[in-house]
Amino acid sequence: MATPLSDPSPSPLQTIAVVGLGTMGTGIAEVLAKAGREVVGIDISEAQAAKCVAALESSTARGVERGRLTEQDRAEILARVRTSADLRAAADADLVIEVAPESYEVKQQIFRELDGIVRPETILATGTNALSVTRLAADSARPERVLGLHFFNPAPAMRLVEVVSSVLTAPAAVTAVTNLALDLGKEPVAVGDRPGFVADGLLFGYLNQAAAMYEAKYASREDIDAAMRLGCGLPMGPLALLDLIGVDTARTVLEAMYAASRDRLHAPAPILKQLSEAGLTGRKAGRGFYTYEAPGSGTVVRDALTPLEGGGLTPGREVASVGVAGSGTMASGIAEVFAKAGYEVVLAARSEEKAQAAKARIGKSLARSVDKGRLTAEAAAETLDRITATGTYDDFAGVDLAVEAVAEDLEVKRQLFAALDKVCKPGAVLATTTSSLPVVACARATSRPQDVIGMHFFNPAPAMKLVEVVRTVLTADDVHATVREVCGRIRKHAVDCGDRAGFIVNALLFPYLNNAVKMVQEHYASLDDIDAAMKLGGGYPMGPFELLDVVGLDVSLAIEKVLHREFRDPGLAPAPLLEHLVAAGCLGRKTGRGFREYARR
Repeated sequence: MATPLSDPSPSPLQTIAVVGLGTMGTGIAEVLAKAGREVVGIDISEAQAAKCVAALESSTARGVERGRLTEQDRAEILARVRTSADLRAAADADLVIEVAPESYEVKQQIFRELDGIVRPETILATGTNALSVTRLAADSARPERVLGLHFFNPAPAMRLVEVVSSVLTAPAAVTAVTNLALDLGKEPVAVGDRPGFVADGLLFGYLNQAAAMYEAKYASREDIDAAMRLGCGLPMGPLALLDLIGVDTARTVLEAMYAASRDRLHAPAPILKQLSEAGLTGRKAGRGFYTYEAPGSGTVVRDALTPLEGGGLTPGREVASVGVAGSGTMASGIAEVFAKAGYEVVLAARSEEKAQAAKARIGKSLARSVDKGRLTAEAAAETLDRITATGTYDDFAGVDLAVEAVAEDLEVKRQLFAALDKVCKPGAVLATTTSSLPVVACARATSRPQDVIGMHFFNPAPAMKLVEVVRTVLTADDVHATVREVCGRIRKHAVDCGDRAGFIVNALLFPYLNNAVKMVQEHYASLDDIDAAMKLGGGYPMGPFELLDVVGLDVSLAIEKVLHREFRDPGLAPAPLLEHLVAAGCLGRKTGRGFREYARR
């Protein structure tokens, strides 16, 4: 019979063995040693062990240079780490953390050997993010002391640690490693055993869809990455992140996720297999989705796919005046952006009163910019003077570019475009800000579909740098060139994409949000743990449930329905929990309750 685990509180985990001294193992060893633990680093490769020691020496030397460590601190940290090529060096460890390659055979062999080496009460932790902790535990002589301890790369910097329990794991083991994670200054999140756990479970589905989007030639790698950085505030674009993680590693994780879920969104995009088998695994190989200065370098260099500066676009049409249709936050924000850039702006709404209210909102926004020192009072006054508020679209007769920002309703937009077609002069560019509706349907409501294009701004328009430029199959080259030039003048980053639901950002963002809802619906993890995991493990500015409540659950559900209808993938079907909350009127912050409750103002 297995020896029961003793209460961990009187004897904290002090001696810890780390098996596998690659980048992750080295990082974990550094974190442990800095927290005062005795560390035994084990790797079958003596060269890898030496590389680990050299990395620790270099890292701690930088700490001294930056004033974070004293020379004595550094000496003590290095003295707490010893390395070995023999697994028997783990004999006295209180905890063993295995971070060997993602292979059942390799990990099972290590666990079997450890069974005959370590003490009965020693906890065995696997660092896997793709393989079943339960399967590894079941092969152990004492499955109750096996769990997952998933650090994120780089381990010294990333605060998240996922503590993974199988159905066999003893609560005392979970408590012991959770307390250790807290002592290391980390944020432990308790999760069950399924491939990817929380952070990678959500992250890799999103990365896979980005790879598939690129493979389909829907958008360039640069535009996909820029769209997600600028549209969602992410630290890296998905394709650059795949190169950093390793294309082969991503493929392994996705294979494991798909084997468990059978969700097509987790089936690895074929390009991941092609790149992996060609040895183009990302930064470590010097080439993946991008080409790098050298293997291991993060410096991207030009290659055959890098777009040329200027891009050889057709000359655009002259734009001196702009009409903005609508009276909401988006319309007033877009009008402010154009007026700040020196354009004469006609802001038209369904009534004079609504148009004047929208202009007053712009005045308040400009006043805030003056108060914060971002704008002079004179510049603010000049900007406001460039905006003419009107209650009739007839005043668009002289504009060179008309941008609609009315309700996200196709019939409403079609009627507006039919009206603009009659009012606007020949050669005027007509743009829709839709985020989910077909641009071509707006174009077909006019007699000049070649002049119609999508300009998807992000809210708040004055602050957000991204504009998705959406060409239909009918859009003229010079109309596309005009909008690209205008984006440059208003200091926005334009990305090109085709006319399909969600464009780039929403097509990648909302399936990720939907999958987060499914995790809560299935009682896999809590709202707070999922939000913490994505902020701490993925570098997201907001957790998925924070973001859903800000965007509005009704808006989110509408976009998810459009994506599901367009792509017909069962994995894109909106989570029933989201539909139930919307039906109950819990729409997020705007109603005081969504996934969380908010104080009413």
